[in-house]
Amino acid sequence: MYFDTAEGPVFRPPSEANSFILRVTIGCSHNRCTFCNMYRGVDFRIRTMEEIIQQINQAKQYQQHIRRIFLADGNALILPTDKLLEVLQRLTATFPRLQRVACYAGPQDILRKTPEDLEKLNHAGLTLVYYGMESGDDEVLKHVCKGVNGVQSVTAGQKIVAAGMKLSMMVILGLGGKAGSMRHAENTAQAVSAIRPNMLSALTLMMYRGSELRAEYERGEFELLSPVEIMSELYAIIDRIELPAGSHCIFRSNHVSNYTAFAGTLPQDKSKLLAAIKAAESKLAKLDHWDPYNNPDYF
Repeated sequence: MYFDTAEGPVFRPPSEANSFILRVTIGCSHNRCTFCNMYRGVDFRIRTMEEIIQQINQAKQYQQHIRRIFLADGNALILPTDKLLEVLQRLTATFPRLQRVACYAGPQDILRKTPEDLEKLNHAGLTLVYYGMESGDDEVLKHVCKGVNGVQSVTAGQKIVAAGMKLSMMVILGLGGKAGSMRHAENTAQAVSAIRPNMLSALTLMMYRGSELRAEYERGEFELLSPVEIMSELYAIIDRIELPAGSHCIFRSNHVSNYTAFAGTLPQDKSKLLAAIKAAESKLAKLDHWDPYNNPDYF
């Protein structure tokens, strides 16, 4: 549920399908990742408190039905902590059945918040953060202009966990191309192991029109992984993730970009996941021909 699409498209995680989407920013403050075109052409701005209150007031008629709220757009944590706290307090006061508030967060925005800021936000109701780490590898992160290195990307995730929030983390299969595939897999697995997110999602790289990475691909400067190679990379990541006994990390690869959907809990289902990935790899190996341009959803 959302009330404002006047300034560009609205994006939200699949698990927020039934949430009230409250746009506290327009666009993405970073907006330089070379694989992404979600907010290209959208001028970033932080919405005024008056605009935010207007959306909340519009949703009041549904207050008995609203249990989840997602703060859009790309990185709500760029808001000053005091302003975010005011938003959260208004939401708690307006929606009596509210169970959780969530948002996307970029690594730079997380790093700018102090541990005390994040703890205050958690106590005020921001209990779930979706963090697109994408990769734990320095070279991959630099190549796609993520704005942080591997150590910083890990620190950002750890700060969310330390604040008591639930962390849903995304990584992108194939982001290192063929040349960097195994390095991307190894360092991403190490990052996941160090962060210990509550939820981990693996997406497959999609070459969106208008993105710099697609332009690289079309110039022959970036080599995509085949479906079999994507499975090999995913296998390497899952195989190398080391979480303590008793950990409970929900793993999913059910995004529309993925060739095959996998689901399990780490570390408990690690061997089952690896077996399922191997089986999928064998099936995909039987494809006679693979041409990404033949799939209209891929580009």
